[in-house]
Amino acid sequence: MIKILRLALKNLLRYKRRTLLTGLLIAVGMVAVIVFVGLSGSFKTAVVGQITDSVLSHLQVHRKGYTASIDNLPLDRMISFEAYTNLLSVLSQTEEVAAVSPRIKFAAMLSNYAQTTNLRLNGIDPEKEHAAAPLLLSRIQNGIRPDVLLGPGEVLLPEILARGMALKTGDTVVLVANNKDGSVNGMTFKVAGLVKSLMGPGGRDGYLHIDDAATLLRMEKTEISEVAVRLKDFDQLPAVAEHLSNSLGAFKDKQGKPAFEIHTWEQLSPFYNVVRMMNIMNMGIRMILISVVLISVLNVMMMSVYERVREIGTLAAMGTQPVRIMALFVAEGFSLGLVSALAGTAVGLGILWMLDIVGVEVAFGGANQVFMLEPSVSATEVIWTCLIVLLVSVIAALQPAAKAARLAPAEALRHV
Repeated sequence: MIKILRLALKNLLRYKRRTLLTGLLIAVGMVAVIVFVGLSGSFKTAVVGQITDSVLSHLQVHRKGYTASIDNLPLDRMISFEAYTNLLSVLSQTEEVAAVSPRIKFAAMLSNYAQTTNLRLNGIDPEKEHAAAPLLLSRIQNGIRPDVLLGPGEVLLPEILARGMALKTGDTVVLVANNKDGSVNGMTFKVAGLVKSLMGPGGRDGYLHIDDAATLLRMEKTEISEVAVRLKDFDQLPAVAEHLSNSLGAFKDKQGKPAFEIHTWEQLSPFYNVVRMMNIMNMGIRMILISVVLISVLNVMMMSVYERVREIGTLAAMGTQPVRIMALFVAEGFSLGLVSALAGTAVGLGILWMLDIVGVEVAFGGANQVFMLEPSVSATEVIWTCLIVLLVSVIAALQPAAKAARLAPAEALRHV
């Protein structure tokens, strides 16, 4: 086998220009795949990290039917205190759960005594929310406390809304809200900071303490809109979601229907459609690479067989088995694919390394949020891409190799 590979490499070097051009074409395809996969993967990781670590967390639990009208923030479809207690018992027994944060979500009117506007609010426990969404603190501008989200009697306002109403940290505002019975209540709050906007659901919400939210809504017993759950290992999300769904399925409402429903970030954020589109683009660029390799290697091998007909006839006349002749040409295709794949991989990884050092900034979303990408590609991705190139190179070489093996010695020797 080693002798065949050596002979294959010598044959490729006999036609240096053609081999070089074909190898460059395959290598460029490899570079394009590695760089695109590295950049797109880094972009997905950065954006998904922002969405899950500063807003949604990894998954959420709601009362059954809540998400069907989640845009209206219904107060009549909240998790009761008793149901919340049952939910906590299940979550506390799940080893994969790292943090749990209850939230009260509702709509309110915000007034600065001169202007009034609508506002979506989240009542949170600051410590639990920081554990479930650790990047939320990094979105706060001009905060009163650098290491705490907020305290009782304080509110965090969306940056865009605060700028429009000329509000700043330390100002006093009034929040007015209707509870589920329709009664109105108002309370004054101190602005504890401004929250940077973020794309997706909840990206432009305000925040207040969960106890203040319960008081503002005149709750006798605290009811919860949603429970945000953060996992120890993000990759275990599908398995944990299925486990929790099965565990919580035992709890029924008064009608005998499931009391809870679980949604992962993928089901709650429209950005998941962008992730799916990028995965399709990754598949598409791999298909282009396969086409390039297939056509390039097939063309080189066909030309090689045509130009070496008499040589093939001589080998056959000397008693060389057709299988060995076929193996020789397959080895040429394999060698061409291997060298090109290794060269393309080295260049592609070098480009990603340089981009990682320089840094790549990308503005995305309606708020033009800037993400600093750290391009990288996993060893698995690189290995799979190389294997695809090698496999396609061998497949492309099979037809010309079979043609060479079928040549009759007498006819081949008479070829001009």
